[in-house]
Amino acid sequence: MADGTVILDTAGVKRALTRIAHEILERNKGVDGLVLVGIRTGGVHLAREIVARLEEIEGATVPVGEVDITLYRDDFKGHAPHLPVGKTDIPFSLETKRVVLVDDVLFTGRTIRAAMDAIMDHGRPACIQLAVLVDRGHRELPIRADFVGRNVPTSLKEKIAVLFDAANRPTDVVLEK
Repeated sequence: MADGTVILDTAGVKRALTRIAHEILERNKGVDGLVLVGIRTGGVHLAREIVARLEEIEGATVPVGEVDITLYRDDFKGHAPHLPVGKTDIPFSLETKRVVLVDDVLFTGRTIRAAMDAIMDHGRPACIQLAVLVDRGHRELPIRADFVGRNVPTSLKEKIAVLFDAANRPTDVVLEK
């Protein structure tokens, strides 16, 4: 476990993800036309957890994909270091779908902007909604989450770590000073 204060333990993470799943269903009136896309890597694991809950509640399959934002980051324009580019896997059409973009922590909004650019390169969804496990504030762009597990005001020096077990299930959320 990372050093710091546990702000969500395993049970709290499970409750937050279940609540997010219910909120997604309520906002979208079910799962028809709904797809989830997780941002690599933590968002992918959380998207799969949310999809499992959606499918359990609704008894219907919900497509889930993953997006890598490396090539869309605005902090590397023109001078990109040699970063490993991960896999984007969206094995379904996004055209006219309601996309729920999933990430672990919302901070400045730049990761979300990059992910939206990547999604738009794969098609034109009817809408994009955002689900995050933790919103820590400090936005640099006008982006807000539609579904939030926990709002955690932080200082710029603090970090939020979402921890996962060996099976990539979220276990704890830790505030690191």
